[in-house]
This record gives sequence, structure tokens and C-alpha cells, in this order.
Amino acid sequence: MKFPSHRIVNSKPATLLLASVLSLLGAAQSHAGAGAGTLQFSAAGYSVSQSKGSVTITVTRTGGSGGQAWVNYATANGTATAGTNYTAKSGTLAWGNKDAASKTFTIPISTTAFSGNKTFNVALSRYVWGNPGTPASATVTISGTSTGGGTGTGGGGTTTGTGSAAKLAAKLGKPNRLLVGLGGQGNNNGISGIMSQALKPDIWDEYLVNAGSGDWTTWNSPAGAYVGIVASAADSVGAVPMFTLYQMATNGDGNLSALTNSSFMTRYWSNVRLMYQQINNYGKPALVNLEPDFWGYAQQKGSTPSAVSALVTINSDCAGLTNDVAGIAGCLVKMARQYAPKAYVGFPPSDWGANGNVPTVAAYMKALGAANADFIVAETLDRDAGCFEKTPQPAECVRTGAIWYWDATNQKSPNFKEHLANVNTYHTVLNGLPVIWWQTPMGVPSGTAGGSDYHYRDNREQYFLTHPAELTAVGGLGVVFSAGENHQTTIFSDGGQYQSLSNAYLKAPAPLP
Repeated sequence: MKFPSHRIVNSKPATLLLASVLSLLGAAQSHAGAGAGTLQFSAAGYSVSQSKGSVTITVTRTGGSGGQAWVNYATANGTATAGTNYTAKSGTLAWGNKDAASKTFTIPISTTAFSGNKTFNVALSRYVWGNPGTPASATVTISGTSTGGGTGTGGGGTTTGTGSAAKLAAKLGKPNRLLVGLGGQGNNNGISGIMSQALKPDIWDEYLVNAGSGDWTTWNSPAGAYVGIVASAADSVGAVPMFTLYQMATNGDGNLSALTNSSFMTRYWSNVRLMYQQINNYGKPALVNLEPDFWGYAQQKGSTPSAVSALVTINSDCAGLTNDVAGIAGCLVKMARQYAPKAYVGFPPSDWGANGNVPTVAAYMKALGAANADFIVAETLDRDAGCFEKTPQPAECVRTGAIWYWDATNQKSPNFKEHLANVNTYHTVLNGLPVIWWQTPMGVPSGTAGGSDYHYRDNREQYFLTHPAELTAVGGLGVVFSAGENHQTTIFSDGGQYQSLSNAYLKAPAPLP
């Protein structure tokens, strides 16, 4: 019996007939063979505004089209409820021999107004002849029409959220939605790439670093002018500048011996002061990411911030603080308030600071005084996952570990739900501060592990930009995508992935609660 290959089977008699045949042929579903291809959703997430009235879901057949193939689909409630926010749908998609065309089905969306975002899920099951592909499940995010999310980078809709993320977005002059940003993009001129692809980043991030590249304050004349250069570059593409202060790595990654060295710490505090003064000269809002990795190394050396000594009161701006790591953190915040009132600062917790015990790291950051900052910096992975998977590991990706590529279906560990739960722990413990994900890898999803220079696989960018409501639900303010090392994927080597995903996101953005 041959079933139609050009439409969804929706009528009750046809569905019952297919169900009977599928029951008889159920044993065939795991013996399709490579020539039949794989069946999967076109994306792991779909976004739609209530005002659209419906959302169209696409299922693709790739890697082969030999023989017929069928697969069932069905919706399931998340925070959205069938009958109230959307109409439940289930059915079967069918392909004929040599038919590799994508199939779609449409789900009605209720126009009854609500605030914020609601989500529901769609899943594939009972594959006959076609092989299971990835993703086999997807999340549909409905943007409520009573809370304006804004599109692009200019406006923020008709209303503004009241949470910490929405308030900081307003201070930055940005719309009331999850912000998206970019970092330096390796050795390429990232700003020219942004312009050539007509991208619209909300944030532009660059390092201020001594390690391996000399004192950043001497890169340009007059001293510290690099801050203004970065700020001007950010302005040229409509972005808020973000400075990643990485001076503690001057003597080597994880080497804390200089914390009690008068010469080192005198120069350190002088450079911090100059940074803030230059940001103040810029005169507009800016973000500062305070010393990634340093706090993790400090926690490994001493279980409490006061257990590791450091020269703090050598800096006259912080004479009343303690001479330890907690004093360093307090001084960085104090100087920001004193010298650059429009600078918003954040601390980056390191999960590995307590061997992956996130509650312990959160407690350490609380004792550090991180809750006195303006935001939390969440780290995902500083390389594309595929770079760690390649055998042998390239020199720039030599690291112990097992699974680097997260499960986008959130069925196996590690996965995105686990990561978001960890971020929510930091958000909760640190007094509800908003979260900015930083240095998020830009690799393209693939079923094949590894890859090659500039083309290593990863799926974090795709997941984040297609599940934005999951990020705002744990305090998310924004995500900055960038290459953490010069051999990783960038906007120049991703085949247009960032351009496509970011443009799609901005058409249906996630409002900040």
C-alpha cells in the first residue's frame, strides 16, 4: 500500500489506517538503513508571536531518500497549555521513494493576550523506514502580545519588564529583550565582518589583557587609548562595549604568586584605575567582565576569599578594604563606582573552582561580594566542543574531560537543562543579578564529532538562539558569542549560521520579565 507523499495525514480515517499499518510494520523502524535517510526537525526551537495566529513546523529528510518513510509527530504542554495558548496537534508525515522534500505541519496559536513567554514541545516518534535524526524534539516559544519585546536593536516594545535584567537593559539603552552580542572573532577584523553581514549586535566584547601581549595600556598612545578605540568600534555597529579585564593572568594562567608582590599589584591597580577613567571619558554605558578564571583559581587555593592574601590597601582608593581576594573584588567594584558611574561590572563564577560543585562555587562568590556587582558572567565553553573531541587533541584544545557536546534534547547528560539549572543557582544565590553568557562558542551542529580548524562542531549557539525564553527564565540579560581561541569557529567560517539565527531571533525576540 502506498501512502501520499505530498501531504500530512490529518483526517481521522487516514490516521487510523496509518496507525494499523505502522503497528504491523513497527519492527521495521530500527532497520531502515542509511539509504532511507534521517527524519528530524529543521531546528531545535521555533519562536512565534501571539499575533501571528499559528506556527509552522518543518521536518526534513536528509542523507538519503531510498524508499518510503513515515514518522509521527505530537505536541505536549510546557508552560503553554493546549486549548488555552495553542491547539494540540498530532499526525503522521509521509515521504515517497526518492522524496527528500521537507514536510510541514501548522499549529494554531491562541490570540488571547498574556505577558512574557510561554513554551510547548513537539516531538517525533514511531519512525518507519526513515532513521531517527537530531533534533527529534523541539520547543516552541510563544511571545505574549501584552509585553512588547521589540525587534532589532532600537526599540523595546510598548512595555518594559520589571526584573533585574530588564532594568539593566534600560540602563544600557537597549530594548526589553534578551540581548545578543559578539566578541573579537579571532584574528579577523570582526567589525568589518559585522558590517559586511549587516549584523546587529547589542554588545561588542574585547579583552584588556597583559598575558602574552604586553601591557594593554601601552598598545596605543596616549596610555590606555585602547579603551576608546574599542568603544568607538562598538559605537560604529550600535553596540554597547564590553571589556574583559584579564590582567591577573600576566604571570601565567593560575599563577597567583604576584598577589603579594608590590610591583605587580601597584601596576595592576594603576591599570584598573586608567581603564575606568577611560570608560568614563567615553561617556556612555559600558560593561566590564572582571577577571575570568581568576576567582576559580583563587577558590582552589583557599576555600574562602579571605584565605588568600593580596595587596589591596596599597591602592589608596581602597584603603579601608581587606588585604585578600575579597578585598580585590570589593576594590574593583568600588573603583567602578568612583571613576566610571556608567560602567556596569560583573563577576564570572568558575564551576571548576570546586570541581563542579556549583552550590559551593555560588557560596564562594557570595562571600567574595559578587552580589554587589551589576550582573553575573556565565561561562559556557571557551572552545568549540569539536576541538576537544578531535583525536589527537590539537595543542590549543588539550584538556581532560569526557563529553563536550551537550545533548540538545536534554535526555542525556551533559545537557542544556543542567547548565541552565546551574546558572539559575548563581542567579538565585547572588541576589537575583541578571546574567550575561560570555565567550559562547560559535560552532555549527553536526552528528559527526570533531572537525577541523575554524570548522569544529558545537551546538550552543544554535540552542541559545532558538530557546531564548529558557535563558530569560533563569535571569538572562544577554549572550555574547565569540571564539575563545584563534582556531575556533567565527562569523567568517560558520557558513552564515550566526547571521541566520540572530536575524531569525530578532524577528521574534524573548522579552525580559
